[in-house]
Amino acid sequence: MKKFLKITAIVMVIAMLAAFASCGGEKEKLVMATNAEFPPYEYVEDGKIVGIDAEIAALIAEKLDMELEIVDVAFDSIIPGVQSGKYDMGMAGLTVDEKRLEKVNFSTSYATGIQAIIVKEGSDIKTVDDLAGKKIGVQTSTTGDIYATDDYGEEAITRYDNGAVAVQALIADKVDCVIIDNEPAKSYVKANEGLKVLDTEYTVEDYAICFAKEDTELKDKVDGALKELIADGSVKEVIEKYIPAE
Repeated sequence: MKKFLKITAIVMVIAMLAAFASCGGEKEKLVMATNAEFPPYEYVEDGKIVGIDAEIAALIAEKLDMELEIVDVAFDSIIPGVQSGKYDMGMAGLTVDEKRLEKVNFSTSYATGIQAIIVKEGSDIKTVDDLAGKKIGVQTSTTGDIYATDDYGEEAITRYDNGAVAVQALIADKVDCVIIDNEPAKSYVKANEGLKVLDTEYTVEDYAICFAKEDTELKDKVDGALKELIADGSVKEVIEKYIPAE
């Protein structure tokens, strides 16, 4: 009987060690919400989400020994999803502003963005000063949407699910211009003849990663890794891969 108990105990110990070994081999998952319609920061290529944010997030996950999972969602559902805990963080060319800071926390800024204005060739909109009284197209819940609504009122704004649809509305003369981040603006203009980006900037802003207010532990871990990647030049290298220094 004692021999039987001893053998049983050994078997149980071996099983427990195997279970621990199995658990130890599994990395903690880091779920990042993005909107993959924002080149060169995030877009789909050959069925995979790629771009600046995707590569920086992968470097962060590697440094933290975590498994990165990127989820493509509507832009205006990123912050609510992070708030609710559905996603660990949001990274989608997100600008730090006062309204968003009421809902989520942000990491150190890793890039600077510019809100640009797209118009048709020959448009009478030459500078920001010419926007008054015009129909302005924006992507829902972006800073272009937020700032333009504050500056020109709800009646001047037409919202679209993404920048590509907003640009098609401009081509069809449904709006007079589109306010959107500079890098995707350049991509849209390159892909659609007869459009141009105005030389004047609408506004300059900082991009950062967002986290739920209560998840300070993850924010601190990711922020620490991000700061190291900025310091060693890795973030700059990724950005210049997609946006060559002029």
